[in-house]
Amino acid sequence: MTFARVFADRPVCVIIAAWRAEATIARAVTSALAEPEVGEVIVVDDASPDATAVSAQAACDGSGRLQVLRQPANAGPSAARNRAIGVSRAPVIAILDADDFFLPGRIAPLVAVSGWDMIADNIVFIPERTVEAFDPTQIAHFPVDRVPVDLATFVAGNLSHPGRPRGELGFVKPLLRREFLIRHALRYRETMRLGEDYALYVEMLGAGARFLRTARCGYAAVERACSLSGAHATRDLAALLDFDQGVLAGTLLADGAPSGVDAAMLRRHRGQIARRFRHRRFLDRKREAGLVAATFDALADPPRLATTALAILRDKTRRPNQGGLPPERLRYLFS
Repeated sequence: MTFARVFADRPVCVIIAAWRAEATIARAVTSALAEPEVGEVIVVDDASPDATAVSAQAACDGSGRLQVLRQPANAGPSAARNRAIGVSRAPVIAILDADDFFLPGRIAPLVAVSGWDMIADNIVFIPERTVEAFDPTQIAHFPVDRVPVDLATFVAGNLSHPGRPRGELGFVKPLLRREFLIRHALRYRETMRLGEDYALYVEMLGAGARFLRTARCGYAAVERACSLSGAHATRDLAALLDFDQGVLAGTLLADGAPSGVDAAMLRRHRGQIARRFRHRRFLDRKREAGLVAATFDALADPPRLATTALAILRDKTRRPNQGGLPPERLRYLFS
């Protein structure tokens, strides 16, 4: 049987990078295998110290579509995803986080649309404490739309706003055309453990990718109280800052340095990341040498001192669920 025939009806490969996901990986795998359009599910266990790989394999439905691979050493989600992309064959790639899951019927409406290199749907955010009682029929109905997303719009959608719950456009989990990734030699940046999705989507848009999004909801993201996304390491922020600087310098995009509104949005994003980086570096210095030493270092750079002081003030005055919805209500990436 030819490659084309094998994937004619099941054109999607779902890739799941997993680390310490023993408790959630089976749910993610089961939701992917339940989609009739999925021809492959590839789990890459990133050298987890628990039974992640065993739990993933236990979710096999006997269809032969599941592969579980194990990294020899922890190398981060980008390396895990790139390994899966390298061994997969399906023409469409879908990324699923190990603690999230697809809503029933997610894939069919997306692959039925033509004219895209990336297509993303809405995300519902579910508090971890309520996920066992979650009922998919509770999902709000949004109008069926197909909104094009360009580089400036995407970067603007990744700017954070004080007082609002996190909801950057970089959270989306679009379906990606393998052919586009191959043609432009694009993969996840393995030096990045923060913003690796953002970086890949920026590079794809910079290479001319046609990006569509729809408000229809098909992806469930489980919000954990101890999520690593809220405590980024300084080196991870530095890598994301370096990426933005490289894009603005014209060394990372196919068409060189962006201009106009694209460049303006990227500068704003770089500024936000720089402020977070300076705050994180101040806290590192405080932990290593004490408050006096950290403050003395910051005094040598007044802008750094001002932004760090503002960030600390926000941390101290932030109330639980500030700017968010009541915890029992669902919230969406696109409202």
